[in-house]
Amino acid sequence: MKDLKAILEECSINDIYFSNGGASILYKIPIYQRNYAWDREEIRTLIKDVNDSLSKPVYYIGTLVTYRRDDNIYEVIDGQQRLTTIYIILKALGIDNIPNRLTYSARRVSARTIENMPDFGSEYDSGIVNGFKYAEEALNDIVENNRDAFKDFFLHNVHIIHYRVPKDVDLNHYFEVMNSRGEQLEKHEIVKAKLSEQLIGDGEAMEKFSRIWEACSDMSIYIQQKLPDMTSIFGRSMDNFEIDSFEQFSTPSSGAFSSLGTKTISELLNSSIKRVEDSGDDDINDRFQPIVDFPNLLLIVLKISRTLSEADFKPTNFMLDDKELIREFENVKLSPEFVKRFAYNLLLARYFLDNYIIHHTNGIDMAMKNPWKLQYYYKEGRANLYEDKAQQSEVVQLLSMFEVAFTAKQRKNYLFYSILHLFKDRSLNNYLVFLRKLADKYLFDVYLDSNKLNEMNQPKPNSFDETILDGCELNIELAGEARDFDNIYPIGSCNIPLYVFNYTDYKLWKKYLDTLRDSDAKRHSPNRREFFESLGCSDFGLEPFNNFYFSRTRKSLEHYYPQAKAGENLPISTQAINCFGNFAMIGSDANSSGSNWNPIDKKNRYLDTKSNQVSVASLKFRIMLQKCQDNYDAGIKDETSKRPFGLEWDDNDMRDHQDKMLKIIMSN
Repeated sequence: MKDLKAILEECSINDIYFSNGGASILYKIPIYQRNYAWDREEIRTLIKDVNDSLSKPVYYIGTLVTYRRDDNIYEVIDGQQRLTTIYIILKALGIDNIPNRLTYSARRVSARTIENMPDFGSEYDSGIVNGFKYAEEALNDIVENNRDAFKDFFLHNVHIIHYRVPKDVDLNHYFEVMNSRGEQLEKHEIVKAKLSEQLIGDGEAMEKFSRIWEACSDMSIYIQQKLPDMTSIFGRSMDNFEIDSFEQFSTPSSGAFSSLGTKTISELLNSSIKRVEDSGDDDINDRFQPIVDFPNLLLIVLKISRTLSEADFKPTNFMLDDKELIREFENVKLSPEFVKRFAYNLLLARYFLDNYIIHHTNGIDMAMKNPWKLQYYYKEGRANLYEDKAQQSEVVQLLSMFEVAFTAKQRKNYLFYSILHLFKDRSLNNYLVFLRKLADKYLFDVYLDSNKLNEMNQPKPNSFDETILDGCELNIELAGEARDFDNIYPIGSCNIPLYVFNYTDYKLWKKYLDTLRDSDAKRHSPNRREFFESLGCSDFGLEPFNNFYFSRTRKSLEHYYPQAKAGENLPISTQAINCFGNFAMIGSDANSSGSNWNPIDKKNRYLDTKSNQVSVASLKFRIMLQKCQDNYDAGIKDETSKRPFGLEWDDNDMRDHQDKMLKIIMSN
């Protein structure tokens, strides 16, 4: 049994930073650790707690976990935020000669900021500088004239538990244990460590790998802005992707990696990166809400990498779920060649994600203002991906249709298929055709195939991959099987997946695009009259179609004829109202207290100009509302045929509406 005293020790701040038997210690914070991030309140709270404890024998500040690399070099595995804060407070107290130093591996700006504190130059780590400022503020406010007592107590009575990881411990395993405890490292940081080990001794490759990884990890801004000096990759206008391999990736080198050699895991993860957030150059308007996070992007790229390069790889066994991130990388036979290929694929995938896939602008969804953007980045501004407005609009609708149907950041199969297609074919015309066929494939060969669905009519595990992938190739052509909607979703069925309604709204919008947009669409024109007759309602104008987009608020289905009123002295049964023709996709903010109202009352409420127009949520529902209004108006004009109040929408209307919608979505 190991001597616990040799690996576990209760230390004072003086022990940590001022004592080591005459030889100075260097604490190195590896790049896989987060940047320093304590804010004003956290630093102020610590100083106040210490000040309030001056009468106590000891104040415990937590734990420090290190791994001894060389005689007096300790790699900080856990506790770097505390260790940095302690160092900042010592400096804020005016203590200049601190023999044991703190530095950042290959983070030149951060290391220089710590070393020169409090004399900060023009290039500095803003997190550390702010931390020093917050510490000075708190000391001035809280400690006041009691600095000597505070300083003495802070040095000798503030204690930290220092755990020195034994030499024979596998650090990768230790990282995973830490991660399972929910501590410092995240899964993608562990993956970075595993991949980086493959580049031992190749300083140039490590620099490229780390620069690509760090640039790709910020998901809320264009990759071109994270690599603003990379005209060799993106061209002079920064709107293209011009390299074919990892080896062609070149980056301005400061020489920091020329002597990387066979050193520590932390040094293997390092690169000199000019961070956009440090430079202050990024425009807040360029930031957006990413549709996928970095760990799940890593999984998509890993699946693409293996699909493209491994003949025996079975993508149907691969889980796009960040819970499986480490396991999926453990299933790969790692090599320097694989890591380089993966890094290149990661960079290219980010380029496609940012420039060929939709973004959602920051802010809430609002009527008549589509928040989904499909724009490529170039140096002087942004531009729509397609010059043709109709093509641009359709690709936005298709991608956002998929996105609102599969909102979780994991299991985004459509995103994997789309980016994999772009790896093989960047033609914009072919991309539009691909997305159309993918949407059709989802409906007809997954959601209308009973063999692919469980008892709740949700796709079984791997249903999408088994349908879309033929080995490692994409197959988006329809199977050609006869599909019976009524057999899978019969009258009385409540289990109709949201994708069916999303697809229906896309087809309604597409019908409008093909029939009326850019044509003679004046009211009472033959084209327009035939269009609304095919929908089964009177003309309610074209504005709902022009303004339609797939809002993220459309999260629930509502019975238009309320379920609570079924059988309430009216000839409509519970079974009759549970059908595709009576269900409407609606925004979550609208599906509330009015859910039990009569259909005509709902129509009046949802089309109130003061409310968020329901047309934003669903075109299908807008048609249902208009059909209800038509019945109400007809009853007023013809007293002999007036329906009983509350039956402006009945089971016949539900069936008729369902038939008309199915005619539109089933004609392919």
